[in-house]
Amino acid sequence: MIILKISNKKGASGVKKKYVYSLFAVCSLVLAGCTTGQTQDSSEGGGEGASGTSGNEYTFIERQEMPTADLSQATDTVSFSALNNVYEGMYRLDENDEPQPAGAAEEAEVSEDGLTYTVQLREDATWSNGDPVTADDYVYGWQRTVDPETASEFAYIYEPVENAQAVMDGDADLDELGIEATDEYELEITLERPTEYFDNLLAFPVFFPQNEEVVEENGDDYAQTSDNMVYNGPFVLADFDGPGSDTEWAYDKNEDYWDADNVSLDRVNVNVVKEASTALNLFQDGQADEITLSGELAQQMANDPDYLTVPQASTFYMEMNQEDEDSPFANENFRKAISYSIDREALVNSVLADGSIEPSGLVPSDMSENPETGDDFTEDAGSQIEYDQEQAQEYWEQAQEELGEDSLEIDLLADDTDNSRRAQEFLQESIQDSLDGVSVSLSPVPFSVRLDRSTSGDFDMALSGWGADYADPSAFLDLFQTDTSNNHGHYSNEDYDQQIDEATNENANDPEARWDNLVEAENIIMEEQGVVPLYQNAEAHLRADRVNGLVTHPTGAQYDYKWVTIDE
Repeated sequence: MIILKISNKKGASGVKKKYVYSLFAVCSLVLAGCTTGQTQDSSEGGGEGASGTSGNEYTFIERQEMPTADLSQATDTVSFSALNNVYEGMYRLDENDEPQPAGAAEEAEVSEDGLTYTVQLREDATWSNGDPVTADDYVYGWQRTVDPETASEFAYIYEPVENAQAVMDGDADLDELGIEATDEYELEITLERPTEYFDNLLAFPVFFPQNEEVVEENGDDYAQTSDNMVYNGPFVLADFDGPGSDTEWAYDKNEDYWDADNVSLDRVNVNVVKEASTALNLFQDGQADEITLSGELAQQMANDPDYLTVPQASTFYMEMNQEDEDSPFANENFRKAISYSIDREALVNSVLADGSIEPSGLVPSDMSENPETGDDFTEDAGSQIEYDQEQAQEYWEQAQEELGEDSLEIDLLADDTDNSRRAQEFLQESIQDSLDGVSVSLSPVPFSVRLDRSTSGDFDMALSGWGADYADPSAFLDLFQTDTSNNHGHYSNEDYDQQIDEATNENANDPEARWDNLVEAENIIMEEQGVVPLYQNAEAHLRADRVNGLVTHPTGAQYDYKWVTIDE
């Protein structure tokens, strides 16, 4: 909510308005990955440090509550990591980030034009209540997610599927979605256009099956606790008492899972601990097998034998709410002033200190390559991000003239973890030191509150995080088309929209032309600072040396515990 305060400072009209804006930090990283995709074991991250918990269990310290356990409603890394371990789709990403048949008996048969996928499902897959997992479960899950009544924020990712957009817009019936059960264990999927990363989408939780009978029987209570769901993955959710509030839950081995013989762990314990120092004490006392470090603690523990850095294909950035044309964030010069005021090198090296790096733009590095030259996307797009306090002040002075304002008060509402608090304080100091007349106050809130406020548009500027759902620049650039559900700041540019539309449609089957569209889109949004990139995320971890085989992914759901083994 925007609150206006009137001061007695005189402007051109004789009275000067001073605005108080809520600066809302979302940090809802939808799909943050971790490593370069390789399995990490004791030879890569563990040493002779803490022994971790006892028995054939693995205990992970999470920094946030789980906002939802509903496949159709999840938008964040915590939820997607959970869902990836208790559910399974047609494919599952392996240790090299390659999609492999899982719920499917074999790789899909794809038509020559790339528009039709025929999938044979394995017949030995069952739900945890004994029901078989059938083609109808996939059809129901997909239809439930794109149904406008579900109001799924991630429904947009179905856009390559035939009639998905029409269904979401209310212009087509659910049964017109391009997925059909042609037999009890056979699916036919029809696409609007060839989509080179579609196999990766089939390994993403939003595309997983759902048990219609269980969903409908539980109604509004569905996915509110671990007891009113059924599962088809390597584990089942246990001891989960409510989204957004529960601070302890677990994943128990699913004895009914078709590949249970290759699941070693009996249980994964998840405890939410927001104070990094407390988490470190738990690890050193042997009460946790893995924790995430940040800031000073990450620097202090960098030489510990259990220390490892897990880079991610994710970018943190500031979104500014531009929906109201009277908002100062609708002013390009003000957005640029904020961007130029931030010393990103100091942010990643002195504040975060966890392996995160400075970004060159919205799309992260080491994620996607030019289909012709093999060059990284960031090389082709170049960089339009810079720290320059004098330039920041010049842009601010131009914005003051255009806005008819000489001061702004901004409230920074953000994540309530230790790491986020440090970032908030750094941004507060950066903006206030560079922009004379801009004041920033701090108001940290719980994770679920931030997500809700971001989704509802109850913010003026948001520190947001996004991790790639799949290894393609469109995973980021599609977010900021006009009126897309995750464009929380309502950035809008016709040329930007056109580039994304061409990449999505007419150039979908022309990799080089499509690449050029995406590079141009990146340049447009960065030239205007429609969003302000802050850093490319990485995490500093301590992992007990008894833990082997943990697979983490830079794109898609972050953690996969299926192959973890414990040295006793």
